[in-house]
Amino acid sequence: MTVERIGSVPATDPQQRRREQRGWYFYDWAAQPMFTSVTTAFGAAFVGALAEEAAGQDVARNGEQACESNALTSCDVEFLGFSFSAGVAWPYLITAALLAQVLVLPIVGAINDRSFNRKRMLAVLAFIGATSIALMVFATGSNWKLAALLYLIGRVAEGTSIIVYYSFLTDVANADERDGVSSRGWGMGYLGGGLALALQLVLVTQHDLFGLTQGEAVRGAFLMSGLWWAGFTLIPLARLKQRNTPPVDLERKSVLTAGFVELGRTIRGAAAFPLTLWFLGAYLVYNDGVATVISQSALYGRQELGFGQDTLIVTILVVQFIAFVGAWLLGMLARSIGAKRTILTCLVGWIGVVVAAYFLQPGDALMFWLVAAGIGFVLGGTQALSRSLFSQLIPPGKDGQYFALYEMTERGTAWLGTTMFAVIADVTGSFRPAIVALSAFFVIGFLLLVFLPVRKAIVAAGNTPPAQV
Repeated sequence: MTVERIGSVPATDPQQRRREQRGWYFYDWAAQPMFTSVTTAFGAAFVGALAEEAAGQDVARNGEQACESNALTSCDVEFLGFSFSAGVAWPYLITAALLAQVLVLPIVGAINDRSFNRKRMLAVLAFIGATSIALMVFATGSNWKLAALLYLIGRVAEGTSIIVYYSFLTDVANADERDGVSSRGWGMGYLGGGLALALQLVLVTQHDLFGLTQGEAVRGAFLMSGLWWAGFTLIPLARLKQRNTPPVDLERKSVLTAGFVELGRTIRGAAAFPLTLWFLGAYLVYNDGVATVISQSALYGRQELGFGQDTLIVTILVVQFIAFVGAWLLGMLARSIGAKRTILTCLVGWIGVVVAAYFLQPGDALMFWLVAAGIGFVLGGTQALSRSLFSQLIPPGKDGQYFALYEMTERGTAWLGTTMFAVIADVTGSFRPAIVALSAFFVIGFLLLVFLPVRKAIVAAGNTPPAQV
């Protein structure tokens, strides 16, 4: 038996909605250090150093020639049955985490919509992830496999918890509030991530004052990230209310069984909402450009412009804090001109950013930081408003499943931009043409989005359009 779904209905009392919204913001704040600190700032160097130490010990035990510094092609490590150079352990780990999420996300999304207690799901996933990251404090010496396994668990838990968190957006905000609420959530995330990273940088750079080695300080940063994630998750758990009503036709089946059943229905039924898929296609393209700029900017700064680690870390902080400002201001703009027009404005800004990066001169830190500020400003608005606009295009009651598709789109195609970036840099011998070539993602995404009839798409999904779209 098939039963029509019942979507979430936010509280009618504005004060109650604002209380729930303020609680909802804090999961962005809680989880952001997983990306900012663990993945971006410290993870690559930490896991890479442990893997290189392990490879060197294996070579020494076998009586082979020592590995050359920064050239570990002859010094391999093994993980989950695969053997590879220790120098590329981190990129492979990132790829494994992305693939694992692509496999798990749709199932968790379907289970989320069938669950009678999504808050419990959010709690379990968040605390699993936070505990895994905190336990990285015990990864020492050459024990890189422990660090890799804990990071993999934490990254998958973070990705799946985000689906549950996103699905609460329709519970806490009505159609006219979502752009602002989503923007403030992203802004809180960037502010929290920047504040946590600033505290951790004090610990790492001033480790002698705390009686720690640099390695111990980095492990302490992982512990702090896990505790931050777990501790601040308590705020949304205390304030969010369960408002969705699972379909009654599968209520008596196990949540896991119902999740697999619903996944099949979602895949078959997605074709009935071609305009929603149209937006996903546009998002796939321009977000791949966004992800590539973010992931490769440090490499560009280091290899093409000659900046050291200190300059690059300051750049990360600049991006975080400016993204907080950008998310809030662009959320305000969206209330006046609509999410679609604001996203289109951001895409024009992204084109300007990559063109400006092409003309940066080596050693000019001030201009590099100004470009980073431009990235941060359009980054917050692009991500926040894409999330809120997509929430308007989801059929009622299917938030978890469609946000799973949304996250799969982001993770499953993340290799397209980086591959193009690497190929162009390899062929031309310079990162400059590679960085400016990324403007193609923003141009194509702009063209796909500009012709999308957003109001029609919202109505087609069964939702009421906000005053400005």
